Amino acid sequence: MDFRERLKKLKPQAPKGIWRNVAIFFAVLGPGIITANVDNDAGGIATYSIAGADFGYSFLWLVIPVVFALIVIQEMSARMGAVTGKGLADLIRENYGAKVTFYVMLALLITNLGNTMAEFAGVAASLEIFGISKYITVPISAFFVWFLVVKGTYKTVEKVFLIACLFYVAYIISGFMAQPNWSVVGRELISPSFSFDTPYLYMTIGIVGTTIAPWMQFYMQSSIVEKGIDIETYRQSRWDVLIGCIMAGVVVFFIIVACAATLNPAGIRVESAADAALALKPLAGDYCSFLFAFGLFNASLFAASVLPLSTAYYVCEGLGWEAGVDKDFDEAPQFYGLYTAIIILGAVVILIPDFPLFFIMVFSQVINGVLLPFVLIFMLLLINRKDLMGEFTNGKIWNFVSWFTVVAMIILTLLMIFTFF
Repeated sequence: MDFRERLKKLKPQAPKGIWRNVAIFFAVLGPGIITANVDNDAGGIATYSIAGADFGYSFLWLVIPVVFALIVIQEMSARMGAVTGKGLADLIRENYGAKVTFYVMLALLITNLGNTMAEFAGVAASLEIFGISKYITVPISAFFVWFLVVKGTYKTVEKVFLIACLFYVAYIISGFMAQPNWSVVGRELISPSFSFDTPYLYMTIGIVGTTIAPWMQFYMQSSIVEKGIDIETYRQSRWDVLIGCIMAGVVVFFIIVACAATLNPAGIRVESAADAALALKPLAGDYCSFLFAFGLFNASLFAASVLPLSTAYYVCEGLGWEAGVDKDFDEAPQFYGLYTAIIILGAVVILIPDFPLFFIMVFSQVINGVLLPFVLIFMLLLINRKDLMGEFTNGKIWNFVSWFTVVAMIILTLLMIFTFF
């Protein structure tokens, strides 16, 4: 559909029958739940585990505002995709030129390479707990995620991703098995605390960066476009976004709780999510440890599929190349070539002995947090343009939350740099 024709349809939709709305909701289900949950990946789980083990419950208060900001930002991505019918990288290139787009894409590409390495590190570490060598699991996993996307259709890939989201319940069960003091948990959840120490600032930026990663906005918008969600079905798609973000927040909460309840009192410091899984064994039992490890494997494999896919989406959109899972290799050679290259590089690096996996896993999440304001600024400039969004520009609350997130992350980054030196 021509963009001008889309603008003519930008009028609030009249309420429809409840069963029709339910049917539409299940038809549009996918992008919101997948995008929000995949960010609870190996790097994210490592970051949340370290936050709980090193700082106890003190970061629980951050979960609520960060999840609210996630809902706002993901909704913006979905709305821009539904209204314009274009991905975020497409819109940046068309409105700010190829040079600006190139530098944005380059920064995100480097960051996502680190994130992809972290995913395969998670795959390796999680199954090594069960006695399986990384030299077996990493190549097999890399081939699986490559085959799934290159040989599958968008509908098939989406169904697999949605099934993977269900297995995050392992972390919820682990949280209960850790037997935390729920009165303390409740108090810390609603009692903000803050410190200007470099480790605390570093972890704060990492938690925000891994929960609201820059790549998510590109993947979300591209998924909305490829799925064919338009302004007529967008209202139901917002529920997909809301449910996905809440699910992701619940998982974050229980990972921090599980590690804060067991590892922190014992004074155990961890350097990865796998360390956390092993450390839970004598403190919370075999089942809790195995569930934590299984959750890490599922999350790592899931994200190892989506992260390279999101990177291929936004780089190809930014450079004007064909992109999409429903296209074959001949139609989108750059898209599939880049996807393949990122998987190979991410997997091969993990097989190098003594590679600094811990540094890559957490540092990549901090870089996500540092880069987030730049992506949000582009989004806010675009979504508040009447000529692009018609009646679907941001409201005052959405703008306040988004700009507050931008300013807060810039200030946190400057404070971290200042305290470090």
